[in-house]
Amino acid sequence: MIEIKTPAQLRLMRVAGLVVGRTLDKLRDAVAPGVTPDDLDELAHQCIIGEGATPSFLGYHGYPKTICTSVNEEVVHGIPRGTKRLREGDVISIDCGAIVDGWHGDAAITVPVGAVDPELTELMRLCEESMWAVFARARRGMRIRDLGAIVESVVLPTGFGIVDHYGGHGIGTEMHQDPHVLNHSRGPRGPRLVAGMALAIEPMITIGDPDTRELADGWTVVTIDGSYAAHFEHTFTITPSGPWVLTALDGGRAKLGEYGVSVAAEEP
Repeated sequence: MIEIKTPAQLRLMRVAGLVVGRTLDKLRDAVAPGVTPDDLDELAHQCIIGEGATPSFLGYHGYPKTICTSVNEEVVHGIPRGTKRLREGDVISIDCGAIVDGWHGDAAITVPVGAVDPELTELMRLCEESMWAVFARARRGMRIRDLGAIVESVVLPTGFGIVDHYGGHGIGTEMHQDPHVLNHSRGPRGPRLVAGMALAIEPMITIGDPDTRELADGWTVVTIDGSYAAHFEHTFTITPSGPWVLTALDGGRAKLGEYGVSVAAEEP
C-alpha cells in the first residue's frame, strides 16, 4: 500500500530529513585515510541521538549499526567495522536514516578518500547527477518506471553499469514502503506519481559489470567482478508547486536550480 502524506506529515518528514542531511555533512567531513567505518558509525550515532532523533537502521531486521558503509566494490548495506581503515584512493558510500516523531528520512552519499582515480570521480558525479535528474524531471502523473528511465538516460550512454534489483522505495511511517523504484525502465510501469507521495531515489552504478552478490554476513552487497561502485540517495516528494528534496539541507534549491526547476515552498 502506498502512503500518501498530508502537508503537515511532509513537514514532519522534513524534520527527519534535516537530521539525516546534517549528519551526512559531518560524516563527509570526517572521511579521511586512517579512519575506520566504525569511527563514522559512532559519529553518526552521536549526531542522530544528539538531535533527539532515532537511527532508522539500528536494529532494523537485526542490522547491528547506525549507518551502512560500503567501501569500493561494496555497493550497499556494508556493516561498519573497526578492523579495516580507509586508504587513500578508496571510495565509501554512507547510507543514513533517522526517525523523528515516527517519520523517516533516508539519504546516502559516496565520498572519495583523499585523491582518487579520475574515473572514480566521474563515476560518483554521474551517479549523483542521475539522482538529481529524477528530481528535476519527475512530474505528477508519471509512472514509477519513468523514474528508472531517467536514471538510464544519464548513466547508460557513459558505459557505466546500473545495479539491478536494488533501488529506491516509498518512505514515511516506515523506512521501506511501496512502491519499489528500480533504476531501469524494464518491468511493470508502476503507479502514477501523485502529490503527497514520498520516495527515496537511490541509483547505484558501477565501473564494471553491475552483477552483484550478497556476502555471508547477510547484508553487504558487492560486485561480482570486484569493480568499484557509487551510491547516492535522497528522499523527495512532489508537491503542487514542485519537487521538495526532504533530506537536502536547502530542499534541493541549488542543485535543481541548475536544471531551471524551482523548489517547492518549505511549507507545501
